[in-house]
Amino acid sequence: MTTAASLKGNARGSARGNTSAVGPLLRGWRERRRVSQLELALRADSSARHISFVETGRSRPSEEFLLRLAEHLDVPMRERNSLLLSAGYAPRFRETPLDDPSMGALRESLDRLLTGYEPYPALVVDATYDVIAANRGLAALLDGLPEHLLAAQPLNAMRLTLHPEGLAPRIRNLREWRGHLLHQMERQIALQRSDALRAVYDEVAAYPVADPGVDAFDADTDVPYFALPLRVEHEGQVLSFISSISTFNTPMDVTVAELAIETLLPADPATSKYLQSMMS
Repeated sequence: MTTAASLKGNARGSARGNTSAVGPLLRGWRERRRVSQLELALRADSSARHISFVETGRSRPSEEFLLRLAEHLDVPMRERNSLLLSAGYAPRFRETPLDDPSMGALRESLDRLLTGYEPYPALVVDATYDVIAANRGLAALLDGLPEHLLAAQPLNAMRLTLHPEGLAPRIRNLREWRGHLLHQMERQIALQRSDALRAVYDEVAAYPVADPGVDAFDADTDVPYFALPLRVEHEGQVLSFISSISTFNTPMDVTVAELAIETLLPADPATSKYLQSMMS
């Protein structure tokens, strides 16, 4: 498994401070999810009046009640810690660096998963698409990219894909694939507070795009694609992939909650055969 980035340290200790700060944060998440006070109260077995009092600072929520509201609002784990801190409580969820000895079993499992998926490309990314690990299948696709992109730390999947010196010139349906990736990031930004993700989005969205005639979608195939394929050229061969993304169920650590495993499935027999011969 090729390590490309490390996650940041643990959040420890308790917090004091202005507990009224939790109200605006909670209201912001409720409005972001487009849920009324009454609807949230019904979900959380509370009352709209109680939630109103919490949001206006007239009532301090208990730790468990705050976590229950966060669960019903699908607040990301990192931000649940922020809610707790703003209410004067200690963070509930650890944020353990991936290279910590306690994460050894996770690293080994990811290693086995990525290696077992070869010869097809697979990678692990964090919440801002920084590459945590990748297999030889992905490395083969990136072969020949400029050193300044491959040596950058952290290595970022969106930057590698959409940079005009990255994979972008090789992607036959760049406009469609670019639109898919930007829309994916827009959805994530709408669901979570992340200045770091917004910065990545602003950067890659500003990259120039080739003329439509250069990257038009190849219609010269009779393969009945069941999802939008990534069609990328590799040494004169056009390879087609369908992207699949997996996350961990019921994570108990911020680091684990923010990991995503992306696998590129061959979208046609020719791609599968080519990759198997290339890696044999």
